[in-house]
Amino acid sequence: MSKTVYILNGPNLNLLGKRQPEIYGHDTLDDVEANCSAVANAAGFAVKVLQSNYEGQIVDWIHEAREQAAAIIINPGALTHYSIAVLDALNTFERPVIEVHISQVHKRESFRHHSYVSLRADAVMAGFGINGYTLATSHVATLI
Repeated sequence: MSKTVYILNGPNLNLLGKRQPEIYGHDTLDDVEANCSAVANAAGFAVKVLQSNYEGQIVDWIHEAREQAAAIIINPGALTHYSIAVLDALNTFERPVIEVHISQVHKRESFRHHSYVSLRADAVMAGFGINGYTLATSHVATLI
Protein backbone atom coordinates (compact mmCIF):
# COMPACT_ATOMS: atom_id res chain seq x y z
CA MET A 1 0.00 0.00 0.00
CA SER A 2 1.31 3.41 -0.95
CA LYS A 3 1.10 6.62 1.00
CA THR A 4 -1.52 7.96 -1.36
CA VAL A 5 -4.90 9.26 -0.28
CA TYR A 6 -7.74 9.01 -2.74
CA ILE A 7 -10.02 12.05 -2.87
CA LEU A 8 -13.18 10.90 -4.62
CA ASN A 9 -15.85 13.27 -5.89
CA GLY A 10 -19.30 12.32 -7.12
CA PRO A 11 -21.84 13.73 -9.54
CA ASN A 12 -21.76 17.39 -10.54
CA LEU A 13 -18.58 18.21 -8.64
CA ASN A 14 -16.88 18.68 -12.01
CA LEU A 15 -18.95 21.89 -12.12
CA LEU A 16 -17.56 23.20 -8.85
CA GLY A 17 -17.05 26.96 -9.18
CA LYS A 18 -19.73 27.23 -11.86
CA ARG A 19 -22.74 25.43 -10.36
CA GLN A 20 -24.69 27.36 -7.72
CA PRO A 21 -21.75 29.45 -6.49
CA GLU A 22 -24.01 30.94 -3.81
CA ILE A 23 -24.01 27.48 -2.19
CA TYR A 24 -20.73 25.89 -3.33
CA GLY A 25 -18.52 28.95 -3.85
CA HIS A 26 -16.32 29.97 -6.76
CA ASP A 27 -13.42 27.59 -6.13
CA THR A 28 -12.94 24.69 -8.52
CA LEU A 29 -11.96 21.06 -8.17
CA ASP A 30 -8.50 22.12 -9.38
CA ASP A 31 -8.33 24.43 -6.35
CA VAL A 32 -9.31 21.51 -4.11
CA GLU A 33 -6.52 19.42 -5.62
CA ALA A 34 -3.92 22.18 -5.23
CA ASN A 35 -4.85 22.83 -1.59
CA CYS A 36 -4.93 19.16 -0.63
CA SER A 37 -1.70 18.42 -2.50
CA ALA A 38 0.08 21.15 -0.56
CA VAL A 39 -1.05 19.71 2.78
CA ALA A 40 -0.28 16.14 1.69
CA ASN A 41 3.16 16.98 0.33
CA ALA A 42 4.09 18.75 3.58
CA ALA A 43 2.98 15.65 5.51
CA GLY A 44 4.84 13.21 3.27
CA PHE A 45 2.09 11.65 1.20
CA ALA A 46 0.32 12.19 -2.11
CA VAL A 47 -3.29 12.67 -3.11
CA LYS A 48 -5.11 11.29 -6.12
CA VAL A 49 -8.14 13.47 -6.89
CA LEU A 50 -10.82 11.82 -9.01
CA GLN A 51 -14.34 12.84 -10.06
CA SER A 52 -17.11 10.97 -11.82
CA ASN A 53 -20.77 11.50 -12.52
CA TYR A 54 -21.23 7.71 -12.53
CA GLU A 55 -21.89 5.62 -9.43
CA GLY A 56 -20.15 2.53 -10.84
CA GLN A 57 -16.95 4.47 -11.47
CA ILE A 58 -16.90 5.68 -7.85
CA VAL A 59 -17.38 2.07 -6.70
CA ASP A 60 -14.53 0.92 -8.99
CA TRP A 61 -12.20 3.59 -7.56
CA ILE A 62 -13.06 2.50 -4.01
CA HIS A 63 -12.18 -1.07 -5.00
CA GLU A 64 -8.90 0.18 -6.49
CA ALA A 65 -8.21 2.13 -3.30
CA ARG A 66 -8.34 -1.12 -1.30
CA GLU A 67 -4.98 -2.00 -2.88
CA GLN A 68 -3.56 1.47 -3.49
CA ALA A 69 -4.66 3.98 -0.84
CA ALA A 70 -3.83 4.75 2.75
CA ALA A 71 -7.19 6.53 3.18
CA ILE A 72 -10.19 7.82 1.26
CA ILE A 73 -11.65 11.30 1.43
CA ILE A 74 -15.00 11.27 -0.34
CA ASN A 75 -17.56 13.84 -1.36
CA PRO A 76 -20.13 11.57 -2.97
CA GLY A 77 -22.45 14.43 -3.98
CA ALA A 78 -26.01 13.20 -4.45
CA LEU A 79 -24.84 9.58 -4.10
CA THR A 80 -24.56 10.36 -0.39
CA HIS A 81 -28.30 10.15 0.03
CA TYR A 82 -29.16 6.98 -1.87
CA SER A 83 -26.16 4.88 -2.85
CA ILE A 84 -26.01 1.67 -0.93
CA ALA A 85 -23.51 0.52 -3.58
CA VAL A 86 -21.05 3.23 -2.47
CA LEU A 87 -21.64 2.31 1.18
CA ASP A 88 -21.05 -1.39 0.46
CA ALA A 89 -17.83 -0.58 -1.39
CA LEU A 90 -16.61 1.66 1.44
CA ASN A 91 -17.36 -1.13 3.90
CA THR A 92 -14.71 -3.23 2.10
CA PHE A 93 -12.08 -0.52 2.66
CA GLU A 94 -10.26 -1.15 5.92
CA ARG A 95 -8.46 2.15 6.35
CA PRO A 96 -9.72 5.66 7.23
CA VAL A 97 -12.66 7.16 5.34
CA ILE A 98 -13.52 10.85 5.70
CA GLU A 99 -16.77 12.19 4.25
CA VAL A 100 -16.76 15.79 3.00
CA HIS A 101 -19.60 18.11 2.01
CA ILE A 102 -18.94 21.66 0.88
CA SER A 103 -22.28 23.00 2.08
CA GLN A 104 -23.87 22.61 5.50
CA VAL A 105 -26.23 19.84 4.40
CA HIS A 106 -28.27 19.97 7.61
CA LYS A 107 -29.43 23.52 6.78
CA ARG A 108 -30.67 22.42 3.37
CA GLU A 109 -33.49 20.22 2.05
CA SER A 110 -34.51 17.39 4.37
CA PHE A 111 -33.45 14.66 1.92
CA ARG A 112 -29.86 15.89 2.30
CA HIS A 113 -29.92 15.18 6.04
CA HIS A 114 -29.44 11.43 5.56
CA SER A 115 -26.12 9.98 4.46
CA TYR A 116 -25.48 6.32 3.74
CA VAL A 117 -21.77 7.15 3.56
CA SER A 118 -21.81 8.40 7.17
CA LEU A 119 -22.58 4.85 8.27
CA ARG A 120 -18.99 3.98 7.27
CA ALA A 121 -17.15 7.30 7.58
CA ASP A 122 -14.70 7.76 10.44
CA ALA A 123 -15.34 11.52 10.34
CA VAL A 124 -17.62 13.94 8.49
CA MET A 125 -16.85 17.49 7.39
CA ALA A 126 -19.79 19.65 6.32
CA GLY A 127 -20.19 23.37 5.80
CA PHE A 128 -16.53 24.36 5.59
CA GLY A 129 -16.59 25.06 1.86
CA ILE A 130 -13.66 23.55 0.02
CA ASN A 131 -11.63 24.01 3.22
CA GLY A 132 -13.37 20.84 4.40
CA TYR A 133 -11.17 18.88 1.99
CA THR A 134 -8.04 20.53 3.37
CA LEU A 135 -9.13 19.85 6.94
CA ALA A 136 -9.86 16.24 6.03
CA THR A 137 -6.42 15.92 4.42
CA SER A 138 -4.79 17.34 7.57
CA HIS A 139 -6.75 14.91 9.70
CA VAL A 140 -5.76 11.97 7.51
CA ALA A 141 -2.11 13.00 8.00
CA THR A 142 -2.53 12.32 11.72
CA LEU A 143 -4.07 8.90 11.00
CA ILE A 144 -1.56 7.52 8.52
